[in-house]
Amino acid sequence: MSTPTSARYTVPGLSEAEGEKLAGILQERLHALNDLALTLKHVHWNVVGPHFIAVHEMIDPQIDEVREFIDETAERIATLGASPNGLVGQLVKARTWDDYSLGRATTNQHLGALNEVYVGVIEDHRKAQEASADIDAITEDMLIAQIKSLELFQWFVRAHLENTGGELSTGGASTEVGAADQASDAASEG
Repeated sequence: MSTPTSARYTVPGLSEAEGEKLAGILQERLHALNDLALTLKHVHWNVVGPHFIAVHEMIDPQIDEVREFIDETAERIATLGASPNGLVGQLVKARTWDDYSLGRATTNQHLGALNEVYVGVIEDHRKAQEASADIDAITEDMLIAQIKSLELFQWFVRAHLENTGGELSTGGASTEVGAADQASDAASEG
């Protein structure tokens, strides 16, 4: 038996096509947010070294808020008349990014890599916000509020990677591993 993925309605003021388009945009964000929550929990469990407790405890509130974003996003998809999919198999099949690559690593290594994770999530959230701007203010507002919090979380991460001159130890890195290596090298020089 097949299960429908969309209802034959959406919110008042939008066409079914607009509702479907928004639901598709939000489904991509749902996958990214689920992945982010799992990555943050992985970092929480696997961070070691100096500043362990500060980073360990800094991550938990981020996880909690990202989980709230997940629920909010899934409920918006359902409100738009579509069926949100939070299954891991679908996330893995649909994602366009690589799996988080660090296991047990130092605080600086994880924070360097996590900064790159936030760059990707925030950039894609901004694209989703722009794509929804001309269709639905409610969806756009939800994404804007999430972006605001995600940027704050990234600032918390970056504060650990920044020197007094405002430069990030991960400057110029474009991969998680590269950022982790640079952050580690900078920490050992300091």
